[in-house]
Amino acid sequence: MAGGEVRRRRTAAVGPEGWLQAVGEAAGRDAGAPAELLGDYLQLLAEAAVTGRRPRRSDLDAVGELGRRAARQGVSAGRAVQLYLSAARRLWQDLPAVVRSDDSEVVRAAAAAVLQAVDEAVATLAEGYAHARRDLVRREEALRRELVDDLLRGDSDPGALVQRAEPFGVDPARGHQVALAAPGRRLPDTQATINALEAVIFDRLGDRDVLVATKDGLLVVIAPAEPVPAGPAAGDPRHDLGHLVHTQLSRPRYGRPWQVTVGRAHPGLYGIARSYEEAREALAMVKRLRLGVPVVNAHDLLVHRVLLRDQPAIVDLVGAVLGPLTGARGGAEPLLDTLRAYFATGEVATEAAKQLRVSVRTVTYRLARIRTLTGYDPADPDHRFTLQAAVRGAAALNWPANPLPTIT
Repeated sequence: MAGGEVRRRRTAAVGPEGWLQAVGEAAGRDAGAPAELLGDYLQLLAEAAVTGRRPRRSDLDAVGELGRRAARQGVSAGRAVQLYLSAARRLWQDLPAVVRSDDSEVVRAAAAAVLQAVDEAVATLAEGYAHARRDLVRREEALRRELVDDLLRGDSDPGALVQRAEPFGVDPARGHQVALAAPGRRLPDTQATINALEAVIFDRLGDRDVLVATKDGLLVVIAPAEPVPAGPAAGDPRHDLGHLVHTQLSRPRYGRPWQVTVGRAHPGLYGIARSYEEAREALAMVKRLRLGVPVVNAHDLLVHRVLLRDQPAIVDLVGAVLGPLTGARGGAEPLLDTLRAYFATGEVATEAAKQLRVSVRTVTYRLARIRTLTGYDPADPDHRFTLQAAVRGAAALNWPANPLPTIT
């Protein structure tokens, strides 16, 4: 076909000036997306209908860039695709008579050319959109990790930190607490785990002021400190951040076991760093004390922190109070186990016996031996505190498996 004929038919297809613009604006209203994202797409379809020309590589590259622009502007992928399909439908309906011929072969060829152009353009649009979304997600993940690191470190410029935290919904005026989750093995698919944790916490706390990330092989959750409901719901573990995290991670797909520690709630951005340090210290203490509980709150370990800060005093306490137990037949360990179970069950011998899987008579005999050897009666309130402190100190020092340190 001669160049003049092509230009004539192209002009006939495009019609009066502004027609394609009107089609694009109508498609934009249909899809609820900016018509500017169509670029030269409508011109491309009109030429395909008239000349049968397939899109060039440069045409498709331009469409791919429009897909990336849609992602950066926050237009959903569905709306972007709907915009292109609606534009194609409207253009086909309004094409001038040059392609509305009585000759079915002409109409069929025009339709095939338009559908081919639509297919290639929409596929390229979606590819460009997906590429931009991946870039945005990677960038957001990097920014999230940097923000979490700075929040947990607590030594960044407060003004800059507030500005960086705002897009993630972190309100510096609120109190926050930090939970750490340590996997029994290596971390599972971290992004899937992070997404699932965020969804659960958002649902339970009714707040998007939550950050979940990874750090040093641990999952880190920064969440607003919510008041515990009064009445029957008070004390319900479903309202506790640590139990929320542990319950979600205990699902089979995330592997087991998980150890979760939670720092206390503190106000302000620096409060996040303080809560993190408490959670981290609690995790180290849980391992040191070999506590078998899956969720530990830092405030439950305050007495252990006091004990461990003065090692000479705790060594002296363990040696003076529990040292005589080493003279018992079978050593000190069975008697220590009995004390731990007795205190853990509220000083109820029958419950302690169930936990130890021995008879009640055995428990009462051992308690009597402890009283005889140490001079401290586990049933006496005045003696109980000293024995409990000594038992916790023994766990912290891993005594009697390890000898007591020598204090100089």
